[in-house]
Parts: sequence; structure tokens; C-alpha cells
Amino acid sequence: MTLPAALLHGPLLEQTGAFAGNALLLSGPARVGKRALALAIAGQHNCSGTRGMYGEGCGACPSCRALAAGAHPDLLIVEPRTTTSTGKAARRRVIPVGAVLSGRDKGREYETHVYEFLEVRPTFRRRVVAVDGAEFLGPEAANALLKLVEEPPHGALFVFLAEDRRSVLPTIQSRSARLDVAPAPDRAIERGLAGLGEEADPALVAFAAGRAGVLEAREAVRAALADGAEFTAALGEGLLTALEAAERLEKRWDATWHPEALRFTWRERPPHERARADTALDALHSALEAYASPSLSFQVFALRLREVFGLGA
Repeated sequence: MTLPAALLHGPLLEQTGAFAGNALLLSGPARVGKRALALAIAGQHNCSGTRGMYGEGCGACPSCRALAAGAHPDLLIVEPRTTTSTGKAARRRVIPVGAVLSGRDKGREYETHVYEFLEVRPTFRRRVVAVDGAEFLGPEAANALLKLVEEPPHGALFVFLAEDRRSVLPTIQSRSARLDVAPAPDRAIERGLAGLGEEADPALVAFAAGRAGVLEAREAVRAALADGAEFTAALGEGLLTALEAAERLEKRWDATWHPEALRFTWRERPPHERARADTALDALHSALEAYASPSLSFQVFALRLREVFGLGA
């Protein structure tokens, strides 16, 4: 379940609701709620009902209902493909020119293309193209978008999303109104957790650090936090126990959450220990990327951490 954007970023929605330009660039940390905000912007620009306190869509008109159902005819989300046309994992994240022009989509990786999408008049009020991962736009794709951004057909709106605006091509930055999407207050995360029917969870709220997207994966996050605490505690219980804990961690390893969970577990250690532990974690990541033996890599990781934390040879 995605938390309402108005709960997390109401003041931003006040600004975007009155925006009459062609393009917005929303930048902020991963999982901070940029995509939910982009959807809310599409909603408010197509809503035919009475808007909410922050200008958000009413939630009841035909447009808002279509958005809630994930089938809005005036919204196109463009993002990097995680797999190639042959079904293999993509080696690098990129939004190619084929996402913009159907004639350049040789592998037929995109069902809908930006140019063709914008040729059609909006069903409701305004067609919206959300580019989730604007930093992955290749120069050719960005150049193909420029004319559309400068003179969008039928008054369409572009919403570019990026973790760091500095990594977005200058041609896109210069044509967009830039807004920072900051982490939400802890109180908003707590209310969101309550809205999901769950009791207060101070550790999860602290780990989220204002990133609402963490709550969407809360069970995986809780498991990673528990694994991190168990593994770190085992490091001080002797060499054999540490190596056994490393084996268990290897079998449960989730590259999305375990590294951050470990850093969270170590947050109260002295700065010099945290820095060296981060180095050991980076070395583990590099070894796994290089297809080194996972079992051996985690054992070496445990040994390095025992040394870093002064727990013996």
C-alpha cells in the first residue's frame, strides 16, 4: 500500500497544483515518495471534483478513480528496463531513444512511446508523462524529448524524477521547474504505519528516516534488521559462532536491504569503526559482483568485522 502523497508532501502539492509550465523535475532520495508524488500531480491536473486541502485530487471523480485503479489513460510512466528484449537482465540502467520514438524501438521494449502517446488528445484534462529515473536518460533520448518539452502537444506535462538533479542532463534541467522532495517527518511515517493497521515500531520509523517507500517493504526490512542484529551480536561470541552466523546471513542476503540494515545496526559505534565496517561491506559487495565464492566472501567479511570491532583475530 502506498501512503497518500498529501500526507507526506502536502506543501509540494500546493505548488504543483498551480503549475502551468511544461516540465517539473522532482529530486530526492530513493524511496522518499517521488513516484507517488508524480502520480498525485497527474491526479490533481486531471481531477474534476473538489480538491483536497493541499490541492490533491478528490479521489472520487472518474479521473481519480482511474488513477487509483492504475489505469489512467492520460498518464504514461517511462523508466529504465530491468530486462532486455530477450528476457535477460539489463547490464546497465538506461532509458533509450526507443522509449520516445516507436521507430527507434528496434527491440520492441516499450509498449507505448512518448511521441505517439502525446499525439492523442487527453481523455480528461492533461496528458502527463512521468520519467522515473531521469538521470538514466541517454543523450539521444533526452534530445528527442526536447522539442516535446518545449512545445508539448495538447498542453501535456512532463514530470522528471531523479535521486540527484546534478546527474540529470543540463538540457532537461534547464527546461524544468525544480523541486526538492525531502524526507517526510517521523510523525507522518508513524501515521502511515498506523494507517496500515500496525502498531508503533520505533526501529522501523528510525530506519525509514522519512522514506515512505520503506513501509511498502516493511516485512523485508524487519527481517533484514533482525538478521543484522543477530549477525553483529554473533561476531562477539567467538570465531566459530561468527562464521556460522556469516553462513546464515549469506543464505538470507537481500542486496536491497541487508547492507543498509547492517549500517543501521552499527549506527552507535565510534565513527572510525563505522568507516572501517563500511569499507568491509563495500569489499563484500565487490566480491559478490565479481562472482567470488559467496560462502568464502561472507566468512572473510565476518573476520574483517571482528577485527574492526576489536573482537579478536
